[in-house]
Amino acid sequence: MSITFDLPADVEQDLQRQLGDLSKAAREAFIIENYRGGRISLGSVAELLGLDTSIQAQQWLGDRLVPLNYSFDDLTADRRTLDKVLGRNR
Repeated sequence: MSITFDLPADVEQDLQRQLGDLSKAAREAFIIENYRGGRISLGSVAELLGLDTSIQAQQWLGDRLVPLNYSFDDLTADRRTLDKVLGRNR
């Protein structure tokens, strides 16, 4: 799928000076915004960026100061899993 939109020439030139490849910048901004909004997963971020692992996607997001989507429910589930793995009863 391709998404295109028009920019006034002066805005395009100014943004190109600041950001370089505008297609890449727009794609990355789209990915970040949809991850922040909870519409795509960390795995989808990795896939869209052509990364091998979600850990690489975490690093990519961290480099851009994007916090991970990790809720209290996620923490609770991870603690339960850890307890099971370690053989602890709570």
